[in-house]
Amino acid sequence: MELLQLYYFRTVARLEHMTKAAQEIRIAQPALSKTIARLEEDLGVPLFDRKGRNIRLNSFGKVFLEKVELALTALEDGRKEIEDLAGMERGRVFLSTTTHKCFSDLIGTFISKHPDIQLQINQASSYEKIKQLRNGDIDFCITFPPLEVEGISGKSFLTEEILLAVPFTHRFANRKSIDLSELADDAFINIKEGNPFREMTDDFCKQAGFFANIVCEVDELSAISHFLRTGIGVAFLPETFIEDKQVPFHLLHIDNPVCQRTYQIAWLEGRYLSSAARQLRDFMYDYFNEFRNQKNGVS
Repeated sequence: MELLQLYYFRTVARLEHMTKAAQEIRIAQPALSKTIARLEEDLGVPLFDRKGRNIRLNSFGKVFLEKVELALTALEDGRKEIEDLAGMERGRVFLSTTTHKCFSDLIGTFISKHPDIQLQINQASSYEKIKQLRNGDIDFCITFPPLEVEGISGKSFLTEEILLAVPFTHRFANRKSIDLSELADDAFINIKEGNPFREMTDDFCKQAGFFANIVCEVDELSAISHFLRTGIGVAFLPETFIEDKQVPFHLLHIDNPVCQRTYQIAWLEGRYLSSAARQLRDFMYDYFNEFRNQKNGVS
């Protein structure tokens, strides 16, 4: 059994498609098929169920994949630790996050202070983030709500208030706070279904005893403010999204229910974190601790 076979097997198992796996690995498909066949011959069992061109990981393959991922992760961790000890660490951190502005600011500040560390960032759903962590594709992910998944550790670093934004012409534009139930008959602007923010705010409305009447759905939070100006509806906005106090709409605190969201940085338990990765994690804690102090007026 060769190490290259294990790398190839993991790719085929992830994609469950021989042609796509060959393209990703950049080898000829017949060569990849022969490599997998030799691995199955060494093990004495098939790892995939094959029907024509379709392949599916079978029960043997699923068991073997768990061990392969542990082995390959351990080897990668060993390489990182040796590089750290030898002073050869190239300063590379893989992070799956969100486009939220406060994280863009954090990343920009971190890069300016640590120009020797290279960040590689991607966007992904919560399901994809878990898969990326387990596959060793990323060092960390930033997520909300916090993940509660076996084998994944995390630390919450920011809890922010979710505010209600209303046009200046709205009947509550002279108020400082509201009970969310008072908006039961209002039209809402919100993110499209399937987004965690939408799921969270739908739950806020459910707690308040109503289903929001969504009249406008957008892809990004930044688009909400444009529609708020038209007066077609009200919207939920996170406090860290508000860059300037002089916004073109009125912001209200929600007294009931409690409308907050908590962010977490998560990593795979037992995986070695490089010096660069640990620097990013520590920087994130300090950055948002300072944010909380400024918000609370602590010098």
